[in-house]
Formats: sequence, C-alpha cells, structure tokens
Amino acid sequence: MARITASVYTSHVPAIGAALDHGKTGEPYWQKVFAGYDFSKQWMQAHRPDVVFLVYNDHATAFSLEIIPTFAIGTAAEFQPADEGYGARPVPKVIGHPELASHIAQSVIQDDFDLTIVNRMDVDHGLTVPLSLMCGALDPKTQAWPFRVIPFAVNVVQYPVPSGRRCFALGQAIRKAVESFDEPLNVQVWGTGGMSHQLQGPRAGLINAEWDNRFLDRLIDDPAGLAQVPHIDYVREAGSEGIELVMWLIARGAMADVAGGAEPKVAHRFYHVPASNTAVGHLILENPT
Repeated sequence: MARITASVYTSHVPAIGAALDHGKTGEPYWQKVFAGYDFSKQWMQAHRPDVVFLVYNDHATAFSLEIIPTFAIGTAAEFQPADEGYGARPVPKVIGHPELASHIAQSVIQDDFDLTIVNRMDVDHGLTVPLSLMCGALDPKTQAWPFRVIPFAVNVVQYPVPSGRRCFALGQAIRKAVESFDEPLNVQVWGTGGMSHQLQGPRAGLINAEWDNRFLDRLIDDPAGLAQVPHIDYVREAGSEGIELVMWLIARGAMADVAGGAEPKVAHRFYHVPASNTAVGHLILENPT
C-alpha cells in the first residue's frame, strides 16, 4: 500500500519565484534565502517521492472571490501554471495523480470532511514556488517536475477560514486515505505558506521571529497542542497573513507519530528574515522507515 514517508513545510513567497525566474538568486539580498534550501535539494534527490500531496492557498487565480471553497482537491491529470497578472511562471506544468487524488477525496469525504473536487484549475505561486525551491534547476531535456503532484487548496484568504484543529484532523484523515490506497507509492505531504507577515494596514511589514520559531518548535514536539491555537493568536502575533500557517498543520497531522507511530526525524530546519517583507520558514520531517 501507499505510505507517507515525509512532510515538508515551506514559505511560498511570490518574490522568491521572481528571483528564481530572473536569475537573481546570487544577489546579496537573496543568497541567504536560497542557501537555506541547498540541503533540501540534495535531500529531494535522495528521497524522491512518487507523489507529493501539496497543501497551499490559491491567491484569487483559480478561485475568485465569487466562489471560495474551504478545501479543494485537484483530481485532474495535469495543471498549468497560472497567469497571476504578469504572465505564468516559466516552469513546467504539474502532472497530477487522478487515481490517488480521487481515492483520497472518496476516503476523506466519507470521514465527514467536505472537499470541493476540482477537475480543472491553474496553480499559482503558492504551489509552484515550493516545487522550485525543493527541486532546483530542472533538466533542460525533460523540463518536468520529478514526481506527480496532487494540489490541495485551502481558503486562508477570505474569512471564515478553517481552524488549526480542523486542519490537523484533516491531515490525519489524509494519512488514513493514503495508507488505504492499494499501490506501493512513496508519498510526501507538503504544507506551505507563512510564516509571519502582514501585507496591508498599519502593521504592514510585521515579522515576529520569536513567535515563528516557537511555532516551529511546537510543530515538531507538540503538534496536537499547537492545533488548539485560536485564529486571533495567529493574527495578533503573526500578522493577517500569518494564518497561512494552519496549512502546515495538515501536513503535520499526516505524520505517523500522530497516529501512535514513532516520532519523526528532523532532517532540516531553516528560518530567515526578511524576504520581501516576509519571514521564510522551512522544515523537513521524515517518518521512521
């Protein structure tokens, strides 16, 4: 059967994608940001999955403010990079896994989580920037991501947004779904977004490094307790966009220790400020073999 071997957590700052696409990674401002992912790219080569279940939030590209699903799973065979107003990123299309995605949808909905099933959508920087950070430069001959991807979009843009408790429980349902799929697939679950940042209002530019690092500590050692943190704490301490961090709880809920297994191994941890007025956080957790 399929198994979840690791979870990956990373910010998905759009300016990071622009720096990658325009050859600015060597500039002094960006060097430290990208250095934090040098290990990650090597790790990916040694721990390449068959499928990545990638949790992100759409930024009003696939879903306008007219229709906003709380949780949306992409079940299509492929997904094109979105044009976010300045052209699509020059990255490959994303190849999906319709069979596993449909199986997860079936299992999770039967576990009483309401998902929106999406058979066609473009994917924006929330999904493509993490892929670029973890995979690095692609082979110019193939120009394809090295694994299939199931996009899972979460509404953290328009209130009301799902609670951390709900997201953590959803991760557990996703683990159950993956482990009941009858193909021997190596699956990773990625949680993206965050960390502390605010893009508007009197607190625009807010970064709370102390709160961010405490979040990382608890994500590793006390995920169930972290899942109980109310929304107002995210907004107060991490800024209006800091609520994106609830998506990390989906990935954490899918790890083996939450279901009574062994504790995960911390393969890599990285934190840096600033990157386009945002704190960049990154973590890789491995399930025991």
